[in-house]
Amino acid sequence: MKILFTSLGCDKNLVDTEVMLGELAEEGYFFTDEEAEADIVIINTCCFIRDAKEESIETILEMAELKKAGQIRALLVTGCLAERYREEIQKEIPEVDAVLGVTDIHSIVQAVEETLNGKARNHVGEGAPSSGKKRLVTTGGHYAYLKIAEGCDKHCTYCIIPKIRGSYRSVPMESLLEEARLLVEEGVRELILVAQETTLYGLDLYGKKMLPALLEKLCRIEDLHWIRLLYCYPEEITEELIEVIKREPKICHYLDIPIQHASDSVLKRMGRHTTEEDLRQIVAKLRTEIQDICLRTTLISGFPGECEEDFEKLYRFVNEMEFDRLGVFAYSAEEDTPAALMPDQIPEEIKEKRRDELMELQQEIAFEKAAEKEGKLLEAVVEGYLPKEGVYVARTYMDAPNVDGYLFLTSDRELASGQFVTARVTGSSGYDLMGGEQ
Repeated sequence: MKILFTSLGCDKNLVDTEVMLGELAEEGYFFTDEEAEADIVIINTCCFIRDAKEESIETILEMAELKKAGQIRALLVTGCLAERYREEIQKEIPEVDAVLGVTDIHSIVQAVEETLNGKARNHVGEGAPSSGKKRLVTTGGHYAYLKIAEGCDKHCTYCIIPKIRGSYRSVPMESLLEEARLLVEEGVRELILVAQETTLYGLDLYGKKMLPALLEKLCRIEDLHWIRLLYCYPEEITEELIEVIKREPKICHYLDIPIQHASDSVLKRMGRHTTEEDLRQIVAKLRTEIQDICLRTTLISGFPGECEEDFEKLYRFVNEMEFDRLGVFAYSAEEDTPAALMPDQIPEEIKEKRRDELMELQQEIAFEKAAEKEGKLLEAVVEGYLPKEGVYVARTYMDAPNVDGYLFLTSDRELASGQFVTARVTGSSGYDLMGGEQ
């Protein structure tokens, strides 16, 4: 039996996909990227914002046509959309044979077998977070995501995640360390820690934030070269965490700190736990304590009630803070969230105009920061080779996979993907750097 597996959405979803792939592979299933070869299609869906929801639905409908035409034997839907709209999926798309919620991923083998035997499966519900000891890594082998917790307790007014994935549940540290060791044994050299929020790791299990302790233990794993932190809420960044990042050479001087806005009134309506002054202080502290730190953040433009003054504050804040990496999303009203019911919803064209203005500003900042790197020596990991251009594609500590830029690298010797090298930056092109191996 050959399975076509489609994974949509975030890197946390990708970890779930890799866990399911690993369990299916262990039972003897094979995988294909070709629709014509597939006996079974599994779609791991996302519904975080409207665009993600539409992509998930379109993918399901496209695969349902294959089922209708008899080209595939079974169609299973998993993930966030399945958790949130399981009844609607079963009612409106009868070609879907089984619907699995986000905490039912370890039932994937049973679900496939039951489906092939003519039994539909619909099992959902909040359970303990699971570590993926049988994961089949799909990221190329030299880096992998380590999901350290499931769910969220923040309840930001625009976000549906707590209703889909439940309350915050940390993965026990022993399980994470075992999973990390297995990944490193398989060739992973960079671990990227993810969760809805990584900074609260361990609070539910151990009564205190244990991310610093987890990082210290991960750093002891031989042959692990880099550790990268994503999704660190600014108000939860502690002195202890900063000290560990400074002290441990394996931890990249890179932090993703989603702030969403800088106007106090908008932040309050969002249900965020920071003010503009708080944000200024944490950015200043991080840059003082870790002078070469690379800071990434995300923003929302056009949140309900965002007036011109609010937007001007945000624009000014971005201009003054000069984040190294920044992304902006136009606000998307999600059903069953408080923000969707708020008055003063912003017209789509204004949301998009404000997003574009922020991104134009950030582009100038990012291009200038890239140009300033000329002449610097940076460690980089090789991602691949472009034969036509005769250059290697690499990432520095400042670049998370798939969201940041690249270093295009020349070398007098043959390099392998996953190999770490030292490069001197010779120039920049937009967001990307150019350099040569030293």
